Amino acid sequence: MRRTVLIVLSGVAVAGLLAFGLTKRLIDSEAGRGGRAPLTAGAGVTLQWSDRPVDLPALRLTDLDGRTITNDSLRGKVVLVNFWATWCGPCREEIPMLVGLQEYYRDWAVVLGVSIDERPADEVRAFAANLKVNYPIVMSSRALEAAFGGIPAVPSTFVVNPDGKMVQRHIGALPAARTEHEIRALAGLFTEATVETVPDSGQVFLSNAAFATTSPGIDMTGLPAAEKEALLKTLNTDRCTCGCGLTVAQCRINDPSCEVSLPLAQRLLESARRGAGATQQIGP
Repeated sequence: MRRTVLIVLSGVAVAGLLAFGLTKRLIDSEAGRGGRAPLTAGAGVTLQWSDRPVDLPALRLTDLDGRTITNDSLRGKVVLVNFWATWCGPCREEIPMLVGLQEYYRDWAVVLGVSIDERPADEVRAFAANLKVNYPIVMSSRALEAAFGGIPAVPSTFVVNPDGKMVQRHIGALPAARTEHEIRALAGLFTEATVETVPDSGQVFLSNAAFATTSPGIDMTGLPAAEKEALLKTLNTDRCTCGCGLTVAQCRINDPSCEVSLPLAQRLLESARRGAGATQQIGP
């Protein structure tokens, strides 16, 4: 029995060494082709792309150094559109990591910093210079934030593939390994990370909320198909009054704890149920 166990363990060890050797050869080969060996381990990292990628909004921006940034100037590279603020602690913490990735992957990727600060641009420029930021920074606007579906919190980062399609949105500080391997996967560089495509009905991009068949906190059980379809349409057209600027459906997905959108959605649901009841009463 002990011998069998030893044989099995030996086989596992050999397999592990072979896998390590294969990984090392792939990394060495990557570097030999003019690529880049990863800075962090990709094994155990899971990347998720939306199954409904969204076009990067039409951009014509001027960064703090006076350079013009457009969709055409970004196309062909992985883009991280990073909404941030000088007063945001997590934003400040992730900037050195973004600086490092921008330097290391400058041939494959570009970070675009979008400051939501209301302080003068010169102060934002000085702040960025102090942190040795090496990527373009533009000042945000309500129109720009609306074009990205609203920015409920910072940092918020949109991951864009080289074809100009946004495939993921992250709210909160970016983990270094996941961020690096998102760049690598989209740039076609070697990575051991697992890549998944996930159904997106607003969880990734709020613009996909129109594809949702449910809404957080709203029980549509038993609602006839026609009334449910009409309700979903209304949820995706009526605006929430909490000040978010989103539709009721988008607000429910973006902030399920919102105390304004929930009563609004519930009233719309009750109206739909009353309509369904009236239809049943006058039917044959």
